[in-house]
Amino acid sequence: MPAESDPRIYFAAERTFLAWIRTGLGLMGVGFAVSRFGLFLRQMSATPGHTSTSSPAHSVVAGAALVILGVVVNLGAVINHFQITRRLAAGTWQPGKVSPMAVALALLLAILGAGMAVSLLLVK
Repeated sequence: MPAESDPRIYFAAERTFLAWIRTGLGLMGVGFAVSRFGLFLRQMSATPGHTSTSSPAHSVVAGAALVILGVVVNLGAVINHFQITRRLAAGTWQPGKVSPMAVALALLLAILGAGMAVSLLLVK
């Protein structure tokens, strides 16, 4: 049975697509929480007698950036899913290819994580 006519291959592509959607939704959820926490910090700093050394605006910007990243991941997942199913239907799909979207996301998140770690170490 050729791979492109085996329904398990399409089901695997669907599971991969759904995993990317979950990743995008997770990024958006975390971004929303980070952004709302920044607004909470801004409200707390507005109360009398409260002094703050950090800027809550950074949380809002970081949260919005994570939400945008989640949207980009979801859009990329749709495009990638269409491309893969088209290749499967045409019989041109080749196994063993590295996902450029996965590598780009992992590198971007590693850079963001390193930047956040440095920021946490420098802000007192």
